[in-house]
Amino acid sequence: MNVFDFDNTIYDGESCFDLFLFYIRRDPGLLRLLPEVLRAFAKYKRGLVTAEAFLHEYASLAEEKLRQIPDIEGDMRLFWDRHMRKIKPFYAALRQADDVIVTAAPDFSMREVCRRLGVRHCLATRVDPETCEILHFNLRERKIESFRAAYPDGRIDKFYTDSPKNDAPLIAMAREAYVVRGRKIRRIK
Repeated sequence: MNVFDFDNTIYDGESCFDLFLFYIRRDPGLLRLLPEVLRAFAKYKRGLVTAEAFLHEYASLAEEKLRQIPDIEGDMRLFWDRHMRKIKPFYAALRQADDVIVTAAPDFSMREVCRRLGVRHCLATRVDPETCEILHFNLRERKIESFRAAYPDGRIDKFYTDSPKNDAPLIAMAREAYVVRGRKIRRIK
């Protein structure tokens, strides 16, 4: 099976950040959170925060804001109507029926994009649809935990990521590994 990271790999950018910008258009008051959100993304991308620290610092704020959204599913349809253009063309050429996407992006967003892409297997950050509580933050080492729980005997033929540092455990499991930078793909294993 082929396994893909999502943000900056299949998707051109950070879908969670784009989702935040999507909601700023609806609630300009969220602009006050922009410096904090940018700091959090910078820490995440540089590998300077653990999943536990990220949850400790930001989970309650994210959960509170999610509870204020009356129609997340409808919003996700609108969001992906506008953002499907950011799916990189290489993915259509590589796509296989048993592909797995392993991502830190939330499941409520990934369900819609995976439906549109025809991807049946996605391991994402799990959010309780009733309480908006983050049940599992699928970041770094937690991605390998999710993969092993879902596919105990799964073998990764090819793994694609934008971040060899953050996805090192999945790279180690893969027979072949590739780094995606923009529209360029380079084999690293």
